[in-house]
Amino acid sequence: MSFPDPPAPFLEVKIHDISICPSVCALCAGYEGGEWRARAFAEHTMEWLPEFCLTAEELEDFRPGTAVKMIRKAARLVYQTDKYKSRGEFGELFLHIALRQVHKSIPAISKIYWKDSINNTIKGYDAVHVVEVDGELQLWLGEVKFYEDANDAIRDVVKEIDCHTKMDYMKNEVALIANKLDRNSSHYSKLSKLLDTNTSLDEVFDVACIPALITYNSSALKKHRKVTSEYNKELQNEVMSIRETFKNKLSSLSLPVRIHLFLIPLNEKKVLIKYLDESLKGFQ
Repeated sequence: MSFPDPPAPFLEVKIHDISICPSVCALCAGYEGGEWRARAFAEHTMEWLPEFCLTAEELEDFRPGTAVKMIRKAARLVYQTDKYKSRGEFGELFLHIALRQVHKSIPAISKIYWKDSINNTIKGYDAVHVVEVDGELQLWLGEVKFYEDANDAIRDVVKEIDCHTKMDYMKNEVALIANKLDRNSSHYSKLSKLLDTNTSLDEVFDVACIPALITYNSSALKKHRKVTSEYNKELQNEVMSIRETFKNKLSSLSLPVRIHLFLIPLNEKKVLIKYLDESLKGFQ
């Protein structure tokens, strides 16, 4: 089956440069009435719950008569996971949105669906998506840090990238992913062949990418009340400075895969969490 069309874009892509390594993409919620659009961002995030949580087969049944029931099911799945206590699922959902919106990716598995049990989600990568480029598949294995401080986020995400690109770790994770592939996905046959135990991990490395998403409380965003040329310039300087720090931290690593950095500046993480919690509970 083909994956359903995603919700209409809400986050504005302010910076997107894939010509540099690591590449960088910054997405902004913007302002309304002189305030950062925290509530609107939270409400938009909820629109992505079904395709974030449900399988391709379940999404085939997503229609007016079943929509409310399935949204409630998706909301309960997020609310019952262990990561919800630290709001980790929200960070994964942001990465899902960014990959789908910017790179037109297709989820290979639904991590929420495959949680081992209540309060115990699948360990490992924070997203497993497929991006098709010139007829070839790329496997995007995501890492997320839903943080307030960019430096803390960089420190911790670089540690995870280092760990999660080791040969033994990748080999184990690829085997786990292969067992959980969505058989109704349009890329199932190609992806299952790529992740087969008889396929050399070198071939997986050749087509693997690590998208790393970081959120942070933004100084540039706090200084303004609407999107202006001055704000855009300050945000660009801020984003490129964070990207440079990230690049320098990565420089000590020998990585077998490409890295893509995604940044979502926040006014206040705690305010966004408040609205996300309210929105999620409203669907249950």
